[in-house]
Amino acid sequence: MSLATTTTTVGASAEPATDGRPAPSRRTVVLLAAGVLAGPLFLATTLAQFAVKADVDPRIHPLSMLSLGAAGWIQIANFIVAGLLVLASAAGLRRMLRGSPAGTWGPILIAVYGAALLTGGVLVVDPGHGYPAGAPAGPPEELSWHGTLHILANPLMGLALVAAALVFGYRFRRTDRRGWAAVSYGTAVAYLGLTVVGMVIPDYRVMLAGGALGWLWASATTGQILAARPRRPVNPAAGRAR
Repeated sequence: MSLATTTTTVGASAEPATDGRPAPSRRTVVLLAAGVLAGPLFLATTLAQFAVKADVDPRIHPLSMLSLGAAGWIQIANFIVAGLLVLASAAGLRRMLRGSPAGTWGPILIAVYGAALLTGGVLVVDPGHGYPAGAPAGPPEELSWHGTLHILANPLMGLALVAAALVFGYRFRRTDRRGWAAVSYGTAVAYLGLTVVGMVIPDYRVMLAGGALGWLWASATTGQILAARPRRPVNPAAGRAR
């Protein structure tokens, strides 16, 4: 093989993607794929538990209380796995979006969302509202330190998701993806609205609906960014060599 041929082959493998940005590494793609999975997995696991646990009422029991009782480990694992998947996606977004709109605050806010989920799994909420059996009929009589931190993680997650929706809405608007910009802004408004309504009624099913919007939005947005990633050009010479 001549020096000229070697140079051409090496240059082809290192070429940037067609839009001028380099194609992401396989590791970045895997990190982003983790974020696509996180929201649907967390929501499906939560809904399945509400469906099979006869002594849990989603109207008066928030999803955090699924971490209590004999099978509470399922929801604890659900929080932890979802949190780790979201944190992985934040790392992927940081790699993917560096130097572009939302490239700084987008990954940071998604990481806060993931950290809040992880906290929700590691620090379990206190028993209350009659669940599990023997718990006070109303709110917990006394909050533990871990129950307090668990409660604080919930609004932190919500604020991070709302802020992330606004930041990515700005990104989509700047990149002329107005449909996704509208979805992002709409998610921020709907999340806040459903949370407030759920607290006023009160009905945790309404707040769960708001949370579901936020989790699915984060996964869908990560999926959109993954789908729009620059692709590595095909090297015809490599194909012929095979």
